[in-house]
Amino acid sequence: MDGAPEPSQTTARTPFLAPPIWSIAIPVLGLGVALAPLPGSSLLLVAVVLVLCAVITAAVFHAETLAQYLGEPFGTLVLALAVTVIECSLIVSIMLSEGAQAQALARDTLIAAIMITINGVVGVCLLVGGRRHFAQSYTQSGVSAGLAMLATLAVLTLILPNYTISAGGAFYNDTQLLFVAIVSLVIYGTFVMAQTIRHREDFLHEAPDSAKDDHAAEVTRRRALVAGALLVAALTAVVLLATALSPTIESVVASLGAPRALVGILIAMLVLAPEGFAAVRAARANRVQTSLNLAIGSALATIGLTIPTVAMVALFLGLDLELGLSMRSTVLLALTLFVATLTLGRGRTTIVQGVIHLVIFATYLFVTIVP
Repeated sequence: MDGAPEPSQTTARTPFLAPPIWSIAIPVLGLGVALAPLPGSSLLLVAVVLVLCAVITAAVFHAETLAQYLGEPFGTLVLALAVTVIECSLIVSIMLSEGAQAQALARDTLIAAIMITINGVVGVCLLVGGRRHFAQSYTQSGVSAGLAMLATLAVLTLILPNYTISAGGAFYNDTQLLFVAIVSLVIYGTFVMAQTIRHREDFLHEAPDSAKDDHAAEVTRRRALVAGALLVAALTAVVLLATALSPTIESVVASLGAPRALVGILIAMLVLAPEGFAAVRAARANRVQTSLNLAIGSALATIGLTIPTVAMVALFLGLDLELGLSMRSTVLLALTLFVATLTLGRGRTTIVQGVIHLVIFATYLFVTIVP
């Protein structure tokens, strides 16, 4: 027939490859367990923790699928934004429920996120990547720009409140808090624009032959949309499960006689686990640029989005936000930022830098438990 296309003219469509059944079932199972009453039995609590670990694995799988479709640096940016938005929602919900009792929650979350990402995640990535590949390279300009923005945000939000005189103690007054919220949005917006539009090449690095993926074209748009939806479901389940487990974590910490600040660190570790595992997998695959984009981008997103969000909630509810760090935490934050500029200032990493960051992270954990 005249209207029938010739065999040679038929357009070949890329078949839709559905994600594995386990990667669909686990986020659904995680949401179901998170919304159910938390069991009191120790054996069932262990089962809940195992479900949480499985959900984190599923989140990493879908994040890597989405990143493979979007390409760098959009993939890492999407994962960082997704985790941070859900983390902000968790903080706001706790603030709304606890009110004045949660005035230091944002500060504790921010310092924990910085220490976990810049020291913990970066340290493990550089150690694992250096041990496997000896030395790894990345584009220094993007990392330096990210660290400069992180240092500015960290000082303005966590250190400067201790030295203002309009409000007593470690607090900003309403006008100062609004100013810092706007500045945080401006800095983070500038980072996103630079990373995705104006200076995208600064956050990219030509992958070595050992890191190149020959199957990147197999991820279709439909598969990417499915992965994005499942990623949101998995991250939501991670946060809900972490929240559900927090009373148990608090009781265990209290029984051990450890400071309450350890609870926030453990919950932050659970929430940031998907990003951490994705970063470590990238470092093992000799893509340390992706690992650094994830770590620094996560720290920037945590401050740049959390401060404006909690500031608006605090101003609306008339709550006071205690943002200023203690002298001990200030010293560790300053050490972290100083060392990061040295260890990530050459465009090349080895296990030496990884060990240094892990030592600082271990010190942070130790002085939290033994202040």
